[in-house]
Amino acid sequence: MLDNAPRTETFTGSSGNKLAGDFYGKGSRPVMLLHGGGQTRHAFAGTAQELAKAGWTALVLDQRGHGDSSWIEDGSYVVADFARDAIAVAAELTKRFGKPPVLVGASLGGMAGMLAEGIAFNEKRAPNFAALILVDVTPRFDAEGASKIRDFMRGKAFEGFATIEEAADAVAQYLPHRKRPSSTEGLRKNLRQRDGRWYWHWDPRFFDGPKPVSDHREQYEAERVEAVRNLRIPALLVRGGSSELVKEENVKEFLALAPHAKFVDVAGARHMVAGDRNDVFSAAIVDFLAALPE
Repeated sequence: MLDNAPRTETFTGSSGNKLAGDFYGKGSRPVMLLHGGGQTRHAFAGTAQELAKAGWTALVLDQRGHGDSSWIEDGSYVVADFARDAIAVAAELTKRFGKPPVLVGASLGGMAGMLAEGIAFNEKRAPNFAALILVDVTPRFDAEGASKIRDFMRGKAFEGFATIEEAADAVAQYLPHRKRPSSTEGLRKNLRQRDGRWYWHWDPRFFDGPKPVSDHREQYEAERVEAVRNLRIPALLVRGGSSELVKEENVKEFLALAPHAKFVDVAGARHMVAGDRNDVFSAAIVDFLAALPE
């Protein structure tokens, strides 16, 4: 195995569900990275490699119903489920490393992180994480922008694509600002083949099942607000400068709720910050982590 090759391992989520993850690096301090809805752990592979170079151990995790992690039998994908999974894996990392991990959460991953810290606060427990890095997500965000993202993700969720090239065309149309890759190998990691067609590598019940991610939306929004208001750990918000989800007023509210938090705006990036400007994004993460206390 090459030194920079990931070490794959399986964790157990809050429902006894299998969660697949890749470890990068052999540092004494852990970082857990949670992707956004509809993505897989590979979305953070580049950042994880940079964290490993900086002396950290980075775990990139497929969230429930995504990538190589289990699809949930009863179709339960409410945001609190993802938060409970994050708590379970963080507890295992804390046991192994003797210290809690930093959480880097993009979109859905960030929502899970906020709720997880809110749960810890309400249960009068120690924080689950050493620090919280939110990637283009805040307690409240633009509903219209979120709707456009959901529409794209749901568009071919059940129908799938005839070829990988057809999927690449759909992505290029949705992300016209991003240079189209010369190879489809990266996209292949986000697809699975079944019955001669290609489908996104996530359970379509995530949006359209009996317990979809949209359930209890207002409740979880209010809980995220309170979680950030009561945040006891260092925090960083990284926003895509051209984000369709997080607007300036959302950033202002977040910083008012958590005055100790840091903020970085990544010019030229939209909601998928790591995919748009991974060099700038990773540098911001590494710099923030370097300033954390031992």
